[in-house]
Amino acid sequence: MSTLMSVKKPTPAEIEMAGDWEIWEKEPSEFPWYYDQKETCYILEGSARVTAPDGSYIEFGAGDWVVFGQGLKCTWKITRKIKKHYMFG
Repeated sequence: MSTLMSVKKPTPAEIEMAGDWEIWEKEPSEFPWYYDQKETCYILEGSARVTAPDGSYIEFGAGDWVVFGQGLKCTWKITRKIKKHYMFG
């Protein structure tokens, strides 16, 4: 199982911090992705499933705090239009 991705409910402090981050939006779609650095996301709208090459996956949606580790190769499958705050590094 991939240890390079996780999902949880954020703390109030994390939600406040994410408010200063950039916003990314994408319609339902499926695409491969590679993380050359860590990404932390706070999901505002929508839902998705991200699957690692070993078959492990996470599913997340509005209100979730998601972290993707540096070096993760994965496939994103957006099931409902995603809108998220994100930060690299």
